[in-house]
Amino acid sequence: MAYVRFENISVSYGDNQVLKNFSLSLTKNEIMCLVGPSGCGKTTLVRCLLGLTRPDEGEIYVDDKCLFSSRRRINVPAERRGIGIVFQDYAVWPHLTVKDNVAYPMRKRRMKKSDIDRRVNDVLKQVSMSEYINHLPGQLSGGQQQRVAIARALMSSDDLIVMDEPITNLDAKLRDQMLNEIREIQRNLGTTVFYITHDQKAALHLGDQLAIMNRKGELVQIGTDEDIILRPKSRFIFEFIGVTNFIPLKRVDSEYKLDLGREMVPWSEPVPDNLASGGKSLEMGTRPNDITFDDSSPIRAKVRRAVFLGSEYDYFIELGDKEIRLQQSTLDASLVGVAQEGSEVGLRFLNPHYYEAERREA
Repeated sequence: MAYVRFENISVSYGDNQVLKNFSLSLTKNEIMCLVGPSGCGKTTLVRCLLGLTRPDEGEIYVDDKCLFSSRRRINVPAERRGIGIVFQDYAVWPHLTVKDNVAYPMRKRRMKKSDIDRRVNDVLKQVSMSEYINHLPGQLSGGQQQRVAIARALMSSDDLIVMDEPITNLDAKLRDQMLNEIREIQRNLGTTVFYITHDQKAALHLGDQLAIMNRKGELVQIGTDEDIILRPKSRFIFEFIGVTNFIPLKRVDSEYKLDLGREMVPWSEPVPDNLASGGKSLEMGTRPNDITFDDSSPIRAKVRRAVFLGSEYDYFIELGDKEIRLQQSTLDASLVGVAQEGSEVGLRFLNPHYYEAERREA
């Protein structure tokens, strides 16, 4: 059953329509990652949920409680919505100790001191920050400050927390660590987390469900990480999530061939009937880890650059007049050898996706 519901939300700023009839549901006790390019309306939707932006139309519910309805003229004030929020820049007060930062939401609600102290101790234990209770933010690392921000959000609500780009300011190692900690905290508490990001890797790492928005502010697909990666519903989703390669396919004498600019190479893989029947020029999309080296393949290319990344090799390949990316795991490289820069190789494409060449989704 849906725990959070956005129903037909529309928001405009003057003549700029940011969201139009936008609907989305979040399941209780899960992490929903809302992913989309900058400027697509993600933060606007969050502000509507928090009560910081008033939609023009639509309704918002949390656990069957209506927080906003344009039709029924309901608009619960932000401070009464009981939703925890973690911002990109931590937003911890530098002059307050960890304890006072975390206690702030309950003090605003004038709770009893004994209740506040007990709750602060509980949430600091949950985020592994108990020993820093009397520290000032300036004495903490970036990751520790972010844990303080999460603890403060838990003081507002351990039922629903919104996280708006919460790890952007951390280095790569800390980002991975914080993603694991956010997941662990969520599992331990059963909190529903609405995680907003343009970072596809973070969303794939963290989310039980991913909701993908396009540049027009439209919801284009909801699914698990496997759904989004393996079964994208449009070229936009395929191209937006992860690294992709596109190679033109042209119909020549009743069969498709790869158009490599300087030459045409027969394409032996079957093209879906609904696309092949039209005879249109297509583009074959493939991810770097869905390309393998195969000496017997008629598709010949040249290795321009090989980069060792620890767990994999990242190759930049010259294919006709195009450059494509190929990724090979270190294990595979140890078995078949590393392709040398400047060498000619044969390529085989796995799991191809097909799109009409003239179609460009905004």
